[in-house]
Amino acid sequence: MDKNIGKKLDGRYEITELIGEGGMADVYKAVDVVDNKTVAVKILKKEFAESEEFLRRFRNESKAIAVLSHPNIVKIYDVGFSEKIQFIVMEYIDGITLKEYMENEKILSWKDAVHFVTQILRALQHAHERGIVHRDIKPQNIMMFTDGTIKVMDFGIAKFAREEGKTATDQAIGTVHYISPEQARGDITDAKSDLYSVGVMLYEMLTGQKPFDTDNPVSIAVMHMHNIAELPRRINPDIPSPLEEIIVHAMEKNPADRYKTALEMLRDIDRFKADPDVHFGYITNPPEPDMPTRYFSAVNNDYSENPSEEEFTNGNDDIYNSDDVFDDTYDEDYSDFEETEEKKGKSLFVPVLSAVTVVVIMVAVFFIATLVKNMFTDDKTGTSEFAMPNLVGMDYNQAVEAYPKLDIQVDSTEWSELEKDKIFYQSVPEGDGVKKGEIIKVKVSLGAKTIKVPNVINYHFKTAEEALRAEGLEVEFKYQENKDVEEEIVFDTEPAALSEVAPGTTILVYVSKGKDVEEIEMENFIGKNIEDAKIQCGIWGLSVKTEKKDSSKEEGTILEQSIEEGEKVPADSTITFVVSTGKEPEGTVDMTFYFPGDSTGRFTISAYQNNVKIFESFTLSADYTKENPVSITGKGTDVDITMVLTNLSNNMTAVLGKYNMNFEEGTFSTISEDIDGAFATVDGLYVPPTDPPYVPPQDSQPDPAPQTEAPKPEESNSDQGLDNGNEG
Repeated sequence: MDKNIGKKLDGRYEITELIGEGGMADVYKAVDVVDNKTVAVKILKKEFAESEEFLRRFRNESKAIAVLSHPNIVKIYDVGFSEKIQFIVMEYIDGITLKEYMENEKILSWKDAVHFVTQILRALQHAHERGIVHRDIKPQNIMMFTDGTIKVMDFGIAKFAREEGKTATDQAIGTVHYISPEQARGDITDAKSDLYSVGVMLYEMLTGQKPFDTDNPVSIAVMHMHNIAELPRRINPDIPSPLEEIIVHAMEKNPADRYKTALEMLRDIDRFKADPDVHFGYITNPPEPDMPTRYFSAVNNDYSENPSEEEFTNGNDDIYNSDDVFDDTYDEDYSDFEETEEKKGKSLFVPVLSAVTVVVIMVAVFFIATLVKNMFTDDKTGTSEFAMPNLVGMDYNQAVEAYPKLDIQVDSTEWSELEKDKIFYQSVPEGDGVKKGEIIKVKVSLGAKTIKVPNVINYHFKTAEEALRAEGLEVEFKYQENKDVEEEIVFDTEPAALSEVAPGTTILVYVSKGKDVEEIEMENFIGKNIEDAKIQCGIWGLSVKTEKKDSSKEEGTILEQSIEEGEKVPADSTITFVVSTGKEPEGTVDMTFYFPGDSTGRFTISAYQNNVKIFESFTLSADYTKENPVSITGKGTDVDITMVLTNLSNNMTAVLGKYNMNFEEGTFSTISEDIDGAFATVDGLYVPPTDPPYVPPQDSQPDPAPQTEAPKPEESNSDQGLDNGNEG
């Protein structure tokens, strides 16, 4: 049995079962006993807990998700980092991965694929705008709810765009089937790397197969860098042509040639949905189906038919773990050479055959040389060169028929002022000498470039402007009253949507000014009963919506209103009232306790209401931090709470303080507080060690001299006796 199952992290998250295993972390289903809800807990594996690299990546994920808040990105509720365990508490998703769904469906309809990709792109746009690149977008990291909602998860190798430069760990990171060319090379990645991976996923959804797939991960990485994937419609002809163009554009090898942002890709998808016949122009001169793929060196652009593994792994051996690419090529060549050498000298027929062959070849060479000379000689002048004619302005097919001596080949087809199929460039200038059969490269016109006016009806005028300007069109607005269309919404364009126009054409956009209705000056309904407010709003013609909120106020009392007092609004507007349920509100009060500077040890802080414990913190280390935030959840607007400190080393307790809390508003006031005294009471302060008093050593002293008694009066001399008045 997994040792983590049954644990309660931070005294709050009770682990119930293992639901996923990853390379560096395991994911568990757990119950948040405080909020009484199911959560997912990702725990870093013990073997990686001492690795700075894995700790960095794990904490990077928590930082990445913490700054994100989007309906298509998995939510993060809590994180915990200690010496023993590192974990992230996330939203629990009762669904399946997109990979599982794709494996079951095999090939998705284009509508389903677009539905999923749109949500993924919205999530990535949110992340990219906040400087975060995911770098491991793949179906395994996409979760699906039963209603088709998408959640992007696993930001374990996410990179903050503001991080400059690259490290060894940046090289070739990600999953090989969906890795971008710059990732495979170990180059610096940005948002466009994620968009490449999205293009690969869309390719797989619509074709049922990955664009590049072999048994060798290194070979797959090489393909991403150098191979051109087979066009999706050659695999599945039912794929709409514009959608194929979107895939091709997203999977450009050069990041500069791809979509710049997820929003840009979303706009093309929206254009396709509005006009299934739209043409983006991303596919030109598609490769033939049977054309062999050439491999190119990433270093010098020379052809390389046997690139080495070292060239593509960037020293990151733990990513691919594979043998050399094309490891048998030279072995086969060597074997053929050996066999040939063995046959030499064994056949007596070889010398004779060689002599005959030489003679035949000499005759053939002479004959061919003569023939070629005659072919390249002008019929009239007898010279091998003639003046190059002017092909510009000619129809390509007509030019080929008119000048059979020239090998006229199409170099490219491009938009130009000339009619379709007209030549507008030739590689050899008019009048220059040219030989019969010489290859002449020409560029052929696609005709004057036109743009289909995007259908922006029912768009907000700002969104419409953005869409039109993105197509290279100018915009002019005309505002008109329209009782059937909301204010600031487009209701018509001139020229009409889907019309063919030249680039730079000014599109007249008609924007609704809304209905010409009476304005109402709003009054203050806060504190009044909702039924009275409905009557008054009905008189004005306002529509009323209500939202309920727990409050100590009487049931039906209005707590908030969406239109402020004094604000003027049209009489057909909608106002939303937040109404009291009459129930005691539950809320959270955030507090911060600052431990004394000389505090030491491990403690918990508990909250008691009427001698009943309603909260207990996780373990707080005074040696680690002195600033400790706690959040207490409860009900009521006037609640007395006692906060108690417990020293975990001796289980001694003391009151930190008493507080009055308003859980509805999330505020508190201090009744009494003595944090220093509490720490002193539970022996939580550092006491320096004390030594016995210092006694200096005694020096040896000489024995004192013997004392003599003072002379007695009777032994005094006669003079002394006279002085005392004694005569005779």
